[in-house]
Amino acid sequence: MGFRILRPLFPLGDVYLSAGAAALALDPAEIDRLLNRHHCGDWGDLGDDDKRANDLDLKEGGRLLSRYDIEAGSFYVITEWDRSVTTLMLREEY
Repeated sequence: MGFRILRPLFPLGDVYLSAGAAALALDPAEIDRLLNRHHCGDWGDLGDDDKRANDLDLKEGGRLLSRYDIEAGSFYVITEWDRSVTTLMLREEY
């Protein structure tokens, strides 16, 4: 069985953690994994319609949103339409 090599698809810009995400003191490696998944177009635990919208916005310059449900909680990663800022936040902070 082969595997797919993930490559970054867009600029992240400046990366920020929300207050809630920072308060959890996540392992930096876990933060890197979530950001890398988002950066490479793995939109995580979003529904199919939202994933398709991201794929379109990736091509047309819209805002990109991923959701990851992990043991520490549920997180959104959002990259703004102009790719200047990416924020990792708790789902309830959205």
